[in-house]
Parts: sequence; C-alpha cells; structure tokens
Amino acid sequence: MAPVHNFNAGPAVLPQAVLAQAQAELLDYQGRGMSILEMSHRSAEYEAINTSAENRFKTLLGLDAADQVLFMQGGASTQFALIPLNFLPAGATADYIVTGAWGLKAVEEARRIGQVHVAADTADANYRSLPDSLALTPGAAYCHLTTNETIQGVQWPTLPALGDTPLIADMSSDILSRPIDAVRYALIYAGAQKNIGPAGVTVVIVQQGFLDHADTRIPAIFRYATFAKNHSLYNTPPVFAVYLLELVLGWITDLGGLEAMSVRNTAKADLIYAAIDRSGGFYHGHAAAPARSLMNITFRLPEPALEKQFVAAAEADGMVGLAGHRSVGGIRASIYNALEPAACAELAAFMDEFARRNG
Repeated sequence: MAPVHNFNAGPAVLPQAVLAQAQAELLDYQGRGMSILEMSHRSAEYEAINTSAENRFKTLLGLDAADQVLFMQGGASTQFALIPLNFLPAGATADYIVTGAWGLKAVEEARRIGQVHVAADTADANYRSLPDSLALTPGAAYCHLTTNETIQGVQWPTLPALGDTPLIADMSSDILSRPIDAVRYALIYAGAQKNIGPAGVTVVIVQQGFLDHADTRIPAIFRYATFAKNHSLYNTPPVFAVYLLELVLGWITDLGGLEAMSVRNTAKADLIYAAIDRSGGFYHGHAAAPARSLMNITFRLPEPALEKQFVAAAEADGMVGLAGHRSVGGIRASIYNALEPAACAELAAFMDEFARRNG
C-alpha cells in the first residue's frame, strides 16, 4: 500500500527516518545478535539509550543538570492521579485551569485525592477560548493547566501569570513542538504518542526543588522520587518505547531543535487555517483565533453529512485520521512534529477543492 498522510491525534505519525532505523535494528541491535525488544533493561545497551534520552531532553529544553527527566507508564491519565498524590497535602488546595476535556479529566481525578479549586473554566464558551482572568488561591500547592487541548484544538500561546505558585503542565500534545521557558514549570508531563514517540511511555520533567516537597508516605511505585533515584529503572521500563523516543529526540535535534520545529509547525498550521479562512464560512474553526492550536486544527462543515463525506473523500485521497473526536464530531487535523509539510499543503488543496464542489 502506498504511504498515507497520517493526521491521527494519537498514536500519531512518526518520522520515516526513525521508523527506518528501528526496522534496520529490530532483529540485531548494534551487532548484539538480538533485538532491543529482548534485552534486559539492566543491560549496558539499554542504560545507554535511557541516559541518552534523558540528556537529549535536557539539551533541547535547556534544563538544569539537577532537573529530573523520568520515563514512566500509564499515560497522562495516570499522572492526573500521581500529581495530587505526590504534591497535594492534606489541608492544602491545588488550582486547576480548565480549557478543554483533558483539563476537566485532570480536575475530576484530583478531586478524589484532595482539595481542588478551579481557577478558570471556559466551558461556558464551549472551550473555544482561553480565560480572560484567573481566580487563583493564595498559597496554592500548585496550579495545573493543559498547554494544548487535542479535542477542542485550543492552545496557550503564552503562559498566564501565576506569581509564585508552582506550575504543572500537561504537554502531551505539544511537547517539543516549540521553545518554552522550562524554568517556569515545576513539573511537565506528556504521553509520548503524539509528538515525540510511540504509545507506552510518558515523560515527566520535574524540578528537583519541587520534588523535594513530595509526599514520602505513598507507595514507592507511585512516588516520582522513586523513579528519579533509580533513573526510571526501578521496575521494568517500556524499553522499546524509550528506544524509539530517543531516536525521535535525535531527529528533532538534527532538524535544528525547537526553534526549527516551531517554524516548521507554524508554517504547517498556517496552510490549513488559511484554507478555513478563505472558504467563506464553508469551514468554520472551533477555536477562537487567539487560541488556535498549532497541533490540532478543529473545524466544522455546514452539516454532519458533509463532514462524513469530507472524511471519506480525504481518505480516498490518502489522508487518514481526520474525523473529529467522538465526543464533539467535526473534523480534526492533527499536525504533530513528524507530519511533513507536504501533507498539510495537500490537505489545504483538498479543502479548497471540496469547498468549491460542495459549497
């Protein structure tokens, strides 16, 4: 079958160069006579991969040597619980900013564990925009936000002002897609399966000073400190997923790092948003212009029947994964790091022609 343009929201497209290298090394990793899938996580080969992945993250984000880069399992959904377990002590309050479905899920899980205050929630605007103001709790244990909402296609272009409150961010869908001021975050977490690798590994980046205040009474396997002390090797890690992650980090580095990724991703998004904006209302984006995501472009057509026709026709033209999330419908083009610019140009041209024929 001919290659397709993969607009799936996750698991998502991976760089072809990375897949080719993984294929070449699958049966015999670096002349060892076995696959990386078969090797012990205590082997020198895997420990080198693990260390390289940690170091590549620190270099790309400009992290301090003392910052911890952890490779965990369970996806962002597990982090929704681990964060309050570790950092929301009895009697304290955590602030949450909700701009979409994933932020809401984080709130729901945290409420099972401790006191939560919703500092802002844009549900009344149907999660189309970012909040105008925040009602922050003085002395909050932390403030949590989702930098990019995959379902609604809403992204923070810049961070809100939080004062001295430690900031925790779910970056599952835009990590390493653009430069960030990493020192502003006490903790960042991200499922890898959108921008930086395959499903199965979740990256957690935590400042050592914040980690020092974590609860030590919870079970060891739920403590970030356990993973930090053991360099993510406390138990068997997702070996192959980390291996692929390390290859993707090398690919990003070779392309020029986060500045180059930002230029690349902005140009890709501009192609598709331009097609929406010049359609005369045939396509209408979900997110308000100031909150438009560079990763997940969500839009509607005049009626659901046309949306189904759009998805089917696009797939026939070799573009897959364009149906919106089942909870909201519509169209969603996920254009993560590894998606080539040519795919976005082809989608924009398809959108123009589809609107011409059906508008």
